[in-house]
Amino acid sequence: MNSPYPDEQQASGRILIDLFTSLDGVAQGPGGTDEDPSGGFRFSGWQAGYPSSGVGPEIEKGMRGLDALLLGRRTYDIFAAYWPHHTSGESGDIGRLFNRVPKYVATRDANLTLDWEGSTRVGADLAAEVAAMRAAHREVHVIGSIDFVHTLLTEGLFDELNLWVYPLLLGAGKKVFDDDALPSVLRLLEPPIVDEAGVTLLRYARTDRVPQVGTFE
Repeated sequence: MNSPYPDEQQASGRILIDLFTSLDGVAQGPGGTDEDPSGGFRFSGWQAGYPSSGVGPEIEKGMRGLDALLLGRRTYDIFAAYWPHHTSGESGDIGRLFNRVPKYVATRDANLTLDWEGSTRVGADLAAEVAAMRAAHREVHVIGSIDFVHTLLTEGLFDELNLWVYPLLLGAGKKVFDDDALPSVLRLLEPPIVDEAGVTLLRYARTDRVPQVGTFE
């Protein structure tokens, strides 16, 4: 397979991070009021409260190459409780896909019971485990899982960052990027896609380049 990322040596598969975020970078609890109110976050469910007709088709298009999921513990629990029971109707295609593919769960709890069929715990040696995923799969998608995403961004363990940016300002909340994100230059893969609600899809590739500094004369 030829690499789509000329800036780096690419393994056979890719790790893709898919996040919904407000304009000020908050990615906490987009899907439901009880998803993640930790830290006193007042807007859990903000994405569900701002309908967007353009997001669904782009998500479905982006899922076509998915052949594995890599999830943080909280997101895994939400998905495991929901998707096994939603394999028909409008979301049936995604439900059947998620149920069929391998699921990797990043957790420090070695005694965690994973009841969703095809689930495996990872986290003992994340760099080695991600390398093994790249060797075994074409596209491993990390959906939500903002706490775990911070680890991937800190260690540079991703290949593509897909951001659905909503025209909302939420203030406090868990941000896409925290202070530990690895300094790097990202490359825009395609022009931004914007729907009538103002939701913008930005697709970036990771590179091995680091930001340069200078002074304007």
